[in-house]
Amino acid sequence: MNQPIQIGIEEKSRLAIIEGLSRLLADTYTLYLKTQNFHWNVTGPMFNTLHQMFEVQYTELATANDELAERIRALGGQAPGSLKQFSTLTSIEEETGVPAAEKMIAQLLNAQETVVRTARQVFPSAAEAGDEATADLLTQRIQIHEKTAWMLRAMIS
Repeated sequence: MNQPIQIGIEEKSRLAIIEGLSRLLADTYTLYLKTQNFHWNVTGPMFNTLHQMFEVQYTELATANDELAERIRALGGQAPGSLKQFSTLTSIEEETGVPAAEKMIAQLLNAQETVVRTARQVFPSAAEAGDEATADLLTQRIQIHEKTAWMLRAMIS
């Protein structure tokens, strides 16, 4: 028997937040896969720099995936966890080829900014519900993705 969730957030609000966090998790996981793919396959004069930078980025994203999934669970939801679920929820375009290094950077920049936009879309639901924990998590994710986007943008400007 499941115990009701009584954390001071109405069910309707929790469900809206869970839906938004599920989309954010899908975007984050898709970005994680894309970044790891590029880490494995990058070539060219910037190989060492990009290989190392992409590893730092996908490692951070792996932690973020776990934090987002755990927040969904704490709110009473089921975290999406399959590639099929992620593919229907994400706003990030998958890369199946191996683009040149500069195109990798541009794609990751676009994906980082997409994650920021998704997090911003979820924020009002969390704020209106008084869900400080989710709002804090979203603020942290926005800050990290904006900084990463800035760093990627600086490499191609």
